[in-house]
Amino acid sequence: MKINTTRFGELEVEKKDIITFDEGILGFENLKEFFVVDPGDQTLILWLQSAEDGATAFPIIEPKIFKPDFAVNLLPAELNSLKLENLSNASVYTILTIPQDVTTMSANLKAPVIINNQTKKARQIVLQDSKLEVKFEMYNELKKYIVSYHSDDSVRTTVTMKNEPTVVEQTTETSQAPINHNSAEL
Repeated sequence: MKINTTRFGELEVEKKDIITFDEGILGFENLKEFFVVDPGDQTLILWLQSAEDGATAFPIIEPKIFKPDFAVNLLPAELNSLKLENLSNASVYTILTIPQDVTTMSANLKAPVIINNQTKKARQIVLQDSKLEVKFEMYNELKKYIVSYHSDDSVRTTVTMKNEPTVVEQTTETSQAPINHNSAEL
C-alpha cells in the first residue's frame, strides 16, 4: 500500500510491515497503525511512522545502542498483552526527543515501545522501575557508538522510498555533502 508522509514523501509499505498498537501511543491513543522507516543515514535513528496520519512520526532507537545495560522487565500481564513469553522475539525501542540543540536530545527509558516481531502487535509500556528516566540525555553515548559502528541498513527495514525525501537539499556548486535541515546532525 502507498502511504503519503510529511517527512518521507510517498512510501510503499507492505501490509505485513504494519505494527498495531491496540492502545495507541501515549498522547496519540487514536493512532493504532505504524511502521518503521529507516532513513538510511548514519545516526541509527529510525522513525515510527503512523500509517493513518502522514504528519505523525516518532524518532526511535534501540536503547542498547547508547545504554548497553538497559534492561526491560515486564510483568506477566504485560508480556501476555503482547502474546510474548519473554522478550527474545521482541524489538525494544525508546522514543527520542530531538530539540533544536541536538546535543540535549533525550530518550524516554521509562516508557519503551515493545514490538512482538511475529504478530506485529506493540505497546508503549510505562515501566515500574523508578530509576528509569523519561528524558535520559544520551547524545554523547550515541555519538561514541556511531563513530565505531558500521551498518548494513538493508537488513533493518523493508519499507522502500518511492521518491527521494524532499527534506534533503543538494548543492552542485561546492563539494559539500547533502544537508538535511529536518534531522539532527551528530
